[in-house]
Amino acid sequence: MKILSADYVLPISSELIENGAVAVEKDKIISIGKRDELIKKFPEANRDNFGEAVIMPGLVNAHSHLEITAMRGFLDDVEEDFYAWLIKLTKTRAEKLVDKDIETSAIFGALEGARAGVTCFGDIGRMGKAGLQALKKIGLRGIVFQETEFSPKNEEAESDFARLKDKILALKESETELVKIGVSPHAPYTVSRKLFEKITDYALAENIKITIHAAESNQEREFFLTGEGFFAEVYEKLNLKWNAPKVSVIEYLAEIGVLRAKPLLAHCVKVSERDIELIAETGSRIAHCPKSNAKFGHGIAPLEKFLDKKIRVGFGSDSVASNNTCDILEEARFATLFARNIKDKKRFLTAREIIETATLGGASALGLENEIGTLEANKQADLIVVALDNIAQMPVHNVYSALLFASNARDVRLTMVGGEEVYRDGQAKKASSKEITLKMKEIAGKCK
Repeated sequence: MKILSADYVLPISSELIENGAVAVEKDKIISIGKRDELIKKFPEANRDNFGEAVIMPGLVNAHSHLEITAMRGFLDDVEEDFYAWLIKLTKTRAEKLVDKDIETSAIFGALEGARAGVTCFGDIGRMGKAGLQALKKIGLRGIVFQETEFSPKNEEAESDFARLKDKILALKESETELVKIGVSPHAPYTVSRKLFEKITDYALAENIKITIHAAESNQEREFFLTGEGFFAEVYEKLNLKWNAPKVSVIEYLAEIGVLRAKPLLAHCVKVSERDIELIAETGSRIAHCPKSNAKFGHGIAPLEKFLDKKIRVGFGSDSVASNNTCDILEEARFATLFARNIKDKKRFLTAREIIETATLGGASALGLENEIGTLEANKQADLIVVALDNIAQMPVHNVYSALLFASNARDVRLTMVGGEEVYRDGQAKKASSKEITLKMKEIAGKCK
């Protein structure tokens, strides 16, 4: 048993504890409380005092694409043209990188997350094995969502689903207590209606979690409402037919039964009041990616409305090809600043509810709130230590505010998952940062 203590313990599910501590045995939290009380209660436990710092639940990255970490900054010169961005990404991955490169890329991304206090990922990958191996290698928790290929034809749904199911079953053989497998029908404009229906039925029957990119841009909305615009031009180039459903993306997903599976919907930037009601009514969840959305110029998702409707919302970094960093504290800060400046805001989102969203919110979005997201007895010991002694953070008058507005990845001292340290004071515990960095530099050279 060990006792971790600091000036502050932030359980999320209860009030801040000054001079607090967390007792951990094996993979679980045994007790939390005042440092002196826990030492008295468990006198034989090993002790580790972090001083001017806060111990809190691990951050959750509810939407990532770890396998394209090697393309950080590589696509920035074409990001004003989403089609060119997608083509450059797809061609580079297919023609210049081998499977081992993609796996190394994912490991590097998982390492970055661990260094930033991310203990759990909701990761989407065309090569699901890469994300799976990455989380296992670094020692993180997560759900790896095997993504569909470009599958817009109803007549090919049977064969598309058969290939997808084979990938999922192969990945499930390597599941662990920490890393589980889900499925991701990429988006409503890349997956046929029939394939969506088959995936939904399968996910419900097999209790497999599902995530979808949805309502991300004006172009997507236009495609569904009118059948025109950017995506219509893409379909025309590919000689594909499209019959616009003439409803919003969220209404379409509800209409074809996908929301029965309570999917995790990534982005949800372009949503109506009715869309938000549908998401709330069906118990669907949202991964909010403010920086990626803004970098593409897609707009600002109505976070305040999501939270006020009690929708389970977590923050996501998206890929570092579209964000450039995996830093959930920074993501949370951007989310707050955007929400406070949105035209129709009704209130100021508080630092406390945003930090809750970055931890328990992300856990709930992934359906893991019974295991992680708060510091409570019998929950998994997924926790982080964030230093509060940097000159850029001091003085600390309010811990929630200091975390949200003055802290970032640089301040994380310890990342623990299931009671095991995976990162501490600049050093990864289960992988060689130097070795992975050298490999990443080689991969970067291939992309040119």
